[in-house]
Amino acid sequence: MNDKLATITQLFEGKEIRSIWDAEKEKYYFSVVDVIAALTESGRERKYWSDIKSDLRKEGSQLSEKIGQLKMKSKKDGKMYLTDVLDTEGIFRLIESIPSKKAEPFKMWLASLGKERIDEVFDPEIAVNRAVEYYRKRGYDDKWIKSRLTGIVDRFKLTDVWKESGITKDYEYGILTNEIYKSWSGMKASEYKAYKGLRKESLRDNMTDIEVVLTDLGEVATRELAKEHKPYGLEQNKKIAQMGGSAAKAARDNIEKNLGKTVISNKNSLNYQYLDEKLLEDKKKSESNE
Repeated sequence: MNDKLATITQLFEGKEIRSIWDAEKEKYYFSVVDVIAALTESGRERKYWSDIKSDLRKEGSQLSEKIGQLKMKSKKDGKMYLTDVLDTEGIFRLIESIPSKKAEPFKMWLASLGKERIDEVFDPEIAVNRAVEYYRKRGYDDKWIKSRLTGIVDRFKLTDVWKESGITKDYEYGILTNEIYKSWSGMKASEYKAYKGLRKESLRDNMTDIEVVLTDLGEVATRELAKEHKPYGLEQNKKIAQMGGSAAKAARDNIEKNLGKTVISNKNSLNYQYLDEKLLEDKKKSESNE
């Protein structure tokens, strides 16, 4: 095992699962306490693991012989500590001794973690190439793809600035994002998605070139304004987000004035269409009454 190998953080339903990839053995090892925390949500995963480990040794289980220890970065203080780990096979066997409604979803998640995903951690270009190929296969041109990837980077830059400005909760990011959208498009993100006939799909992946550019402009303007005015907390950042969105609105107005039509499109890139659930419900009621 390469001691210089960094701890990889995987996510299962938002829970951090630390793991380490062994390039020589071509297998990776998972922190047992992280897995237990994700499956049980007991808050006492170390005690839980201690009891299981003790039982395994008393029973003479072969699984106890597979338990190893590797240095992993602590979630609390960021330092490296020896941590009990099991490889993928060992984790599968461990799950059998943990009563949890999340056992099956976790098994599916574990099985989906291929070597290629781990490789992306050490060679990020693989992930970028995968994204480019994904968009190309769906019919996006390279100009749109370049703009989309640039927007992703810009989004990270904006959220970094928000963090420094006291924004820490997911719902706060959502509120600020909506302030930007509302200021330039007149719609919150959820309303924009509904306008395009979207549900779970990405809004930006279903935007036109101009819509993507205006969205990015609103976020870049918000970022630069926040760096200049240094707001703190949700309310102050909301005002800055509105200012950033207004900058994109000014650009939109100018474009529409010259085009003579709106740049807000209800088109999407889906190759399927959702059925109106209310119409289906009314149809079923009608059929049942016949």
